[in-house]
Amino acid sequence: MTSKDDSPAASGSSPPTGPATSALIAEKFAEYGPNYRWLAVMTAMLGTLATLLPATIVNVVIPEIMGAFGIGQDKAQWLATGFLASSTITMLANSWMVHSFGVRFTFVVSLCFFTCGSIAGLFAPNEDMLIAVRVFQGASAGMMTPLTMMIMFQVFPPEQRGRAMGIFAMGTVMAPALGPSLGGLLIDNFGWRYIFLMELPLLIAAIAVGSIFLTDREATGPREKFDWTGLVLVSTFVGTLLVGLSEGQDQGWHENFVLTCLITAGVSFVLFLAWELITPQPLLQLRVFLQPGFAAASIVIFIFGAGLYGSTYLTPLFLQTVQGSTALSAGLMLMPPGLIMLFVFPVAGAMSDRFRANIPMIIGLLIFAFSCYLLTGLDINAPFVTITIWVMIGRVGLGMVMPAMTAASMGGMPLHLISQASGTNNFIRQLGGAFGVNLTSIILAQRTDFFLEAMTATQTSANTATLDLLDKLSGFFDMAGLTELTRADVALFYLGRMITSQAYMLAFRDAFTLLTWVFVLAVIPALMIRKRPTPPAPVPVTATPAPVGQLRAAPAGE
Repeated sequence: MTSKDDSPAASGSSPPTGPATSALIAEKFAEYGPNYRWLAVMTAMLGTLATLLPATIVNVVIPEIMGAFGIGQDKAQWLATGFLASSTITMLANSWMVHSFGVRFTFVVSLCFFTCGSIAGLFAPNEDMLIAVRVFQGASAGMMTPLTMMIMFQVFPPEQRGRAMGIFAMGTVMAPALGPSLGGLLIDNFGWRYIFLMELPLLIAAIAVGSIFLTDREATGPREKFDWTGLVLVSTFVGTLLVGLSEGQDQGWHENFVLTCLITAGVSFVLFLAWELITPQPLLQLRVFLQPGFAAASIVIFIFGAGLYGSTYLTPLFLQTVQGSTALSAGLMLMPPGLIMLFVFPVAGAMSDRFRANIPMIIGLLIFAFSCYLLTGLDINAPFVTITIWVMIGRVGLGMVMPAMTAASMGGMPLHLISQASGTNNFIRQLGGAFGVNLTSIILAQRTDFFLEAMTATQTSANTATLDLLDKLSGFFDMAGLTELTRADVALFYLGRMITSQAYMLAFRDAFTLLTWVFVLAVIPALMIRKRPTPPAPVPVTATPAPVGQLRAAPAGE
């Protein structure tokens, strides 16, 4: 008799069995053999890379686009914010799309729309069209991340899902690791429009393999009614919230427009939750939060998104604005930290399969908090290599967290809730990222003003250090041939630039201090995830797998 450990299923060479296995997936394994798992993984990761790569590149080329169209930062930031907002919203529609049209249709159509957006971006005549293109691409990209996660769960058995999440996370990190560097190279050698051209080969390849290796619709019968009311409410919530946060810093938090946006966001969020509880086909299935560990893991997921996006925003900004580095140098600094996560993810995924998911999660949170603590020591003369090492330490921590938190939230999740749960996971992480970037930018602005005001108040005639500096500067400018009046003006201007630079540097330290404490406190919800997720019990071999549509309609108690 073959032992359990020596069986093909145990070795991972046969298709997964149980409620998470569909008839169409079993047919694909029968057609392509054990290699189908890796063909599906390759397809999913290619689609993720094709949509996430341009999302990270555009942040590097925003200054170039501002110069090309003659627009300010207040409008150019919508190239990133529009993409983020639309992708966050469409993540919740992924479940309905998969159930109504199938994995293959959703995957291919999303990539086709994204490709159309890339072609339109190549020829965008003005900034309004370019922002519309980014919003359109974001809506397409929002369908991909939860879809990729669902593909992983379909082809891996329950006992290997932590490893599957490690592989999935590799694809989501390769784009942020490579995107900024590629963006810098494109700007220096070709121009900003080529960011849209570069992604076309990846998109075409992903469409081709997705048409071959992914599955059709599994459910039978009429399609469910789409929750348009929920979509309008959540769109209003995300849109007004992001507008309110981005405009509040520029216009002031007491302005009527900002207050109206924030109040509208709060009201629409409450109405959205109430509507989702009473509608028969909700856009967001709130009962996923009743599954063991999901609510606590969602808090960690939100904080993870805030830390990942917030730190990725802060560090290159420090290099470019305080230390005067180029965009390419800032992009290259992000490459080693991103690549090191590729090695951490599989290890963390295996750990979450073997141990309780909160163990690698807590370790990772504390490592990232330590990295942020190191970054509170940033100064103008901090070496490039030192900053890179500090960021790499943080990425090791994030690499430990991501597979574990995903396995904790999705482990043991019934099949009829997997698609909803994966979309909710990514929705929460993306919202965390939006809050992270906005919060860090607000902290930077407020603390810079605070330190600037405090240090300016000390620059008086009683400050001997300031007088000595002005005398030395005047002597230097006298040697350069400047007049007495000009020497005084230039010396004061130089002093002001020094004070501003110091205030900005101290504000960066405070922002990283905030991230340090946020991740230390995130250990509390991670400790609440006590039980190791138990996979659903396998069905008898003679049973026929139920279609996805029937499983999604299962009673809540099942």
